[in-house]
Amino acid sequence: MLRMGPLAAAGRLLPAGPRLGPPRPSGGRVSLSRSRPPGPVGDRGLLARQVRAAAGSAGGGRSPALKTPKGTRDHPPAHVALRDRLLAAVVTCFKRHGAAAIDTPVLELRETLTGKYGEDTKLIYELQDQGGELLALRYDLTVPFARYLAMNKITNMKRYHVAKVYRRDNPATTRGRYREFYQCDFDIAGQFDPMIPDAECLKIVHEILSDLQLGDFIIKVNDRRILNGVFAVCGIPESKFITMCSTVDKLDKMPWEEVRSEMVGEKGLSPEAADHIGEYVQLHGGLDLVEQLLQDPKLSQNKLAKEGLGDMKLLFEYLTLFGITGKISFDLSLARGLDYYTGVIFEAVLLQPENDHVEEPVSVGSVAGGGRYDGLVGMFDPKGRKVPCVGVSIGIERIFSILEQRVKAEILYKKDPKLLKQLQYCEDTGIPLAAIIGEQELTDGVVKLRDVATREEVDIPREKLVDEIRRRLEP
Repeated sequence: MLRMGPLAAAGRLLPAGPRLGPPRPSGGRVSLSRSRPPGPVGDRGLLARQVRAAAGSAGGGRSPALKTPKGTRDHPPAHVALRDRLLAAVVTCFKRHGAAAIDTPVLELRETLTGKYGEDTKLIYELQDQGGELLALRYDLTVPFARYLAMNKITNMKRYHVAKVYRRDNPATTRGRYREFYQCDFDIAGQFDPMIPDAECLKIVHEILSDLQLGDFIIKVNDRRILNGVFAVCGIPESKFITMCSTVDKLDKMPWEEVRSEMVGEKGLSPEAADHIGEYVQLHGGLDLVEQLLQDPKLSQNKLAKEGLGDMKLLFEYLTLFGITGKISFDLSLARGLDYYTGVIFEAVLLQPENDHVEEPVSVGSVAGGGRYDGLVGMFDPKGRKVPCVGVSIGIERIFSILEQRVKAEILYKKDPKLLKQLQYCEDTGIPLAAIIGEQELTDGVVKLRDVATREEVDIPREKLVDEIRRRLEP
């Protein structure tokens, strides 16, 4: 018998009665009156009107809606236990690689955050002026870390940080996208030999996703310098590089034709320039593609692209030593639209199983991402001193959503239970589907699948059972 659906918690709201004041004599009788605050009658009338307006008195005195704000949710004990296990696995990996934990305020000065996230700056939660400071809720953990390094004059650090961040995004809860969510970040700050810290970050992603056993995955890698070199050889002015990155970054969600249309229609590129970009950004491969692009007659003449390709070749050599190149794809469509990236960028995505029409792994999107940001700390340092940094963020909420969507199954804990009692249990507890296997089903190699609500039954070949259950349980 199969149970599917979110856990729910119910609560009881008791109506509040009038507050009663002390008894007072009145013609030999004792009466009770509602207590009133001292003050002029006019003040009491104004206060009463304000209270009624706030409580929605126009709607007949209805209680306020019992719901969480859009893009947020409560977590019952079972969810918290699962999330804690996930966080523990991630933190264990971070510590294994020598990182120490820090914490920063959930509030930052607005000027600290603005201008760091490209087109996503509009998603920052800005707060009203409080005590003369313009504040905002943190959008990620990377910019606060850079501010922390600059403020404390730290030039070498390996840290991790697990905390909530906030984005005024259009939420899609079934895809693990919320307005309030946890991020788990690992970063290496300091001057080291090229590509060694970057390779370690990719090794960490590989370790965590392998340990969690979420299914097959791929880690896409690219380099902002390579991408900027592509834009340059395609005739794009440098002032449009960042906005082009934001557009190219949509290739994981939109076909090239739609991305090209945006480049031409909204970003003002010529069709020829857009087509030229398309010849590059649709390429993906491994070290062989790096070697191919190093021989490209145009890219090889661009300083930025040549530097990026040289470092990408070195990165693949380290990843070969780590034994993880089988999960790495050099993908020129990867852009990551944040302004602060300066070098290698990467993103891990789950792969949809072959011949599986279920969209759960794909719909959840990327489950980790990061890159190199060598100039961010210098933006906060009074003297502009730079501290090279590279880091990765694990999308714990999206991973949690994947685990939530997996089918839950149970059996009835009774010795020799009668079939009718089992089916009645399904109806009583809201289990939508029952899988029945008897002697005839074993002989025929099928499973009888019963829709508990309609009581319809159908024989499903055993190898197709999982697909059929998932299809029926899709929202």
